[in-house]
Amino acid sequence: MTVRRVVPMVSVVLALVAGLPTAAAAQARVHELPLTPANVHWGYYDAAVPPVLTIRSGDRVRLEALVARGLDRLRLAGVPESSFTAGERSVEAGVTERGPGAHPLTGPIHVEGAEPGDVLEIRILEVEPLTGWGVSGFLPGGGTLPDDFPYAALRRFELDTAAGVALMEGVATIPLRPFFGSFGVAPPVLRGRVSSRPPDYFGGNLDNRDLVAGTTLFLPVHVDGALLSIGDGHAAQGDGEVSGTAIETSMRGMVEVRLRKGVSLSWPRAETPTHWISMAFHPDLDEAARLATRAMVDYLVSEHGMDPADAYILCSVALDLRITQLVDGNKGVHGALARNLLN
Repeated sequence: MTVRRVVPMVSVVLALVAGLPTAAAAQARVHELPLTPANVHWGYYDAAVPPVLTIRSGDRVRLEALVARGLDRLRLAGVPESSFTAGERSVEAGVTERGPGAHPLTGPIHVEGAEPGDVLEIRILEVEPLTGWGVSGFLPGGGTLPDDFPYAALRRFELDTAAGVALMEGVATIPLRPFFGSFGVAPPVLRGRVSSRPPDYFGGNLDNRDLVAGTTLFLPVHVDGALLSIGDGHAAQGDGEVSGTAIETSMRGMVEVRLRKGVSLSWPRAETPTHWISMAFHPDLDEAARLATRAMVDYLVSEHGMDPADAYILCSVALDLRITQLVDGNKGVHGALARNLLN
């Protein structure tokens, strides 16, 4: 199959996404974080990792991120070597300290003035596959059906960004819905190094398919500077990510980072143009559902002045609980509530 040309990123209309006047948006400083070994730490979040970039609230960062687990799965799936960029190859060869997780993460980004108890508002402006190929599959005994699949399998996908689809040759055509699976700040200093695999209160491997361009993500800050890292590009994914992988690919994108003082937040939260989204993670799926529901009730009470009983009833009649993923240790549940419901 022929690799199709990757078209330029589709820019979100910033005045709509950010709620800012166009002139103010044009004054934001844009920083660059291309794929180089110096810009990547692989498989962990840790407050001890020195930042690769320092920004101010309101700045934007254009970044690239290497596919999870590196290039070997793509090679094994039959993706031609000529398809990989120089940046992908340099990070694959140059970052030798890896683990315990599988995700090459671009960052950390130090946000001036960020302190524990603050919140980062991350406006996702652009997201696009870095190359024309992706891969998905499963490991022996992995995913949601480990007993059914005691072997490994890989499948390559051709990413046709001009048509907006991923081609699973001879099987299916899947609409592209690119997003970064991992957005995380450093955990508290005393946590030390934590794996990039399980998502938690500091974010990390969220694998939330709603975090596409046009969505705003909110993360609680736990260390000075926040130390934001981003990675794990997904060209498309179903809720649940049941085999353990999405369409994994290297990704480029741009985010705008704003610092929010005096905002209380226990779990990551997001806003799309149409919905508020609560998120929570726990090894027990029932507990993750309880935490995600409680997070939405708390949001309605604190941000919209709603009576707690009314908020709970509204969630029962209008909050859609979805399984974010089932395969990363801490299971994820997110709740989506339409923004146009409130009077």
